[in-house]
Amino acid sequence: MSDDELDLFKKEMADVRPLSAREERVLRREDKMPSPGLLYRRESAQRAQTVDESHLPTAFVEPVRPEAIISYRRDGIQHGVFRRLQKGAYEIEATLDLHGLTVEQARHEVYLFIHDCLRYDVRSALIAHGKGQRNKDQIPLLKSFLARWLPLFPEVMAFHSAQKWHGGAGAVYMLLRKSEKAKAKTRERLGLSSGKPEF
Repeated sequence: MSDDELDLFKKEMADVRPLSAREERVLRREDKMPSPGLLYRRESAQRAQTVDESHLPTAFVEPVRPEAIISYRRDGIQHGVFRRLQKGAYEIEATLDLHGLTVEQARHEVYLFIHDCLRYDVRSALIAHGKGQRNKDQIPLLKSFLARWLPLFPEVMAFHSAQKWHGGAGAVYMLLRKSEKAKAKTRERLGLSSGKPEF
């Protein structure tokens, strides 16, 4: 390096100061791999931000026949309420169409749909799942998985295959648990407080 080049270098570096020992330590620490505890906390935070539908199995399901009636009633549901559901007598407040979806896609959509229903106080809904007529084996996979998944939601009080005008054996009526807010509105409408009539 010539004297001119050295002078030029010194001029350029005149206001540059060396890193302190503390700053060097910080830089070296950031270059290291994060601790297992930090990695776990990061993964937990990321999992909390994503939809958790892992409790809905997709590995194996007992297939149902295309025309089979699927039905479920949780303990405590009155027979009259269930009969009305079977007949399609409840107003359908929300619908979900699963036609053309894979099992994984359907699992995700069913999870989101039920949680949206709960958020908006939907009590009666319809899920169209089809009869599996488009797949080569003619096995209604989505229908079979839906019959397995719905009882896993504690908020699903009952379901039953729909009437012909709502899709018949290719769709299912679903009755959801009433929210505390909806229960309070009913009590208020009926003039009840703590379950006793107000005079």
